Amino acid sequence: MSIPLRVAEPADEAGNVLRTPPHNYEAERALLGAILMNNRAFERVNEFLDPKHFADPVNGRIYESCSKLIEQAQPANPVTLKTYLERDDLVIAAGGMKYLANIAAGAVTVINAGDYGKLIYDLFLRRELIALGEDMVNDAFDSSPDESAMDQIEGSEQKLFDLASTGNVEGGFRTFQDALVQAINLAEAAHRREGALAGVTSGLRDVDKKLGGLHGSDLLILAGRPSMGKTALATTMAVNAAKYFAATDRAEDRGKQVAFFSLEMSAEQLATRILAEGAKINSHGIRTGGLSNDDFARLVVASQNLSVLPLCIDDTPAVTVSTIRTRCRRLARTSKTASHHGLGLIVIDYLQLIAPARGERSENRVQEISAITRGLKALAKDLGVPVLALSQLSRAVEQREDKRPQLSDLRESGTIEQDSDVVMFVYREQYYLERAEPSQKPEEASDKYHERHAKWQERCELAHNIAEVIVAKQRHGPIGTVKLHFEADFTHFSDHVDSEHLPEQLE
Repeated sequence: MSIPLRVAEPADEAGNVLRTPPHNYEAERALLGAILMNNRAFERVNEFLDPKHFADPVNGRIYESCSKLIEQAQPANPVTLKTYLERDDLVIAAGGMKYLANIAAGAVTVINAGDYGKLIYDLFLRRELIALGEDMVNDAFDSSPDESAMDQIEGSEQKLFDLASTGNVEGGFRTFQDALVQAINLAEAAHRREGALAGVTSGLRDVDKKLGGLHGSDLLILAGRPSMGKTALATTMAVNAAKYFAATDRAEDRGKQVAFFSLEMSAEQLATRILAEGAKINSHGIRTGGLSNDDFARLVVASQNLSVLPLCIDDTPAVTVSTIRTRCRRLARTSKTASHHGLGLIVIDYLQLIAPARGERSENRVQEISAITRGLKALAKDLGVPVLALSQLSRAVEQREDKRPQLSDLRESGTIEQDSDVVMFVYREQYYLERAEPSQKPEEASDKYHERHAKWQERCELAHNIAEVIVAKQRHGPIGTVKLHFEADFTHFSDHVDSEHLPEQLE
C-alpha cells in the first residue's frame, strides 16, 4: 500500500535526506490483527489508544469500527466488519476487504497487544511534538501585534502540558490493599506529628483547627460581599504561610514559595496593604504621605522583615487558567534551588476576573466559570499544592435580614460549590450595623427611639472588630463558624480572644 508523504519543511531535511514523521505501520497492523483474532486484546489498549493515534488513517478507521462493535458487545472480525467497511473510501483505496483479510491472516500473539499500543501512542506523541515545533516556528515568524512573544511561549507551554496530560498509558485500578497501606502511612505520619498540622498553616489558630491546615491538591474558595475583607484575609493567610515556609523546621516545606495572583489590585497596592498590616499603620496614611516619623520608622522595619519572605506577586490582569498553570509550573521549577524547594501555596484574587481560555469564550458565564474552577482544581492536583481562590457573592445576601452568606449565594454557585474542596465565607456584622443606624420616625416618641438606638449601639459594641469565617463546605472535615479579630484601620485579621479570657478578667 502506498503511503502519501506530506510536503517536507526545511526542518525535515537532515544531510539532504528526507525525513518522514515517525510511524510504524507494522505495529499498527499487528495490533489490529491481535484484536481481530481475540477481541480481549482491545481491553489492553482501549483506555489510552484512540483512532487518531494511528499514523495510517486506514488502520485508524478499522480500529474505530472494532471499538464500536466491541463496546456494543458484538464480535469484531473480518466478517462483522465487512458491513461497516466495504464501502469506506479509505479502506477501498487500501485494497478493500483483501487488506482486512491480510491483517487478520498476519495476526500475532495477543500477549504483545499492550506493547504495540504503547508504541503506537508514543509515535503519535512524537508526531504531535514535531507539529507543535513547526507551529512554534511558523507563529514566531508570523508576528502579530495582538500576541506578544511571551503569549506564544505560554501558549506553547499549555499545548505541551495538554499533550503530556492526555491519554495516560499508566493508571487504572489499584487493589484495596494498596490503598489501605497508603491510608495507614498517612495515619502514621499524622500520629508522628503529635497534633501538628498536616497542611500549610493559615497562621490563624481556629481556622487551622477547623481545616487542619490548607491541604495539598485542595481547591479552597474564600467568598464574601465587597468590603467584608476577602483580600485582607487572603493576604493575611498568604503572608503567614510565607513566614511558615521561611522558618519551619520541616525539611520538605522549608523555603517553598507562595504565589499570589492579584487580578484586581496592582502589586504595589497589594504590597502597601501588606506593609500597613505588618507595621500596624493605616494604609491611607501611607498613600497620602500622612505618616509621622515614628510611623515611617515602623514602616521601614516592617518592610525589612517582609522582604525576606518567599512571596511572589503576579498582578497581570485577566489571565487565563492556562497562564496561571504555566507560571506556577515555571515558578515551582525555577525555585527548586539550594535555598528554595518549589511551590507551597497559590492564592488567586479573584476567581471571576480570570479570563476564559482563548477560543473557549462562551455566552454562558456559568460554563466559563465551570471551566475555570475545573482548571483550578486540576492545577491543585497537578502541582500538589493548595489553591486558595477568592470569589464574589451575589446580591441576594443584601435582600435577607440575616446577611450571613450561604452556598447558594455564590455566583455561578453550582460549579464553584461542586469543584471545590472547601468553601469559606468571610462575614462582618459590624459593616452592616454601621450602615443601619436607626433614625427617629416622625410619629415615634423620643423614649422609644432612644430605646431602639441604645439596642443598636449595644449590638455595634458586641460586633466591634469581630469577623466570622463560615466554613460552609469541607470535603474532608467538619463545617462551622470561626470567629476572628479584625482591625479595619490596618485591614488585619488575627485570632479572636473572648473577653472572659483577657488577662484583666482573670483573678
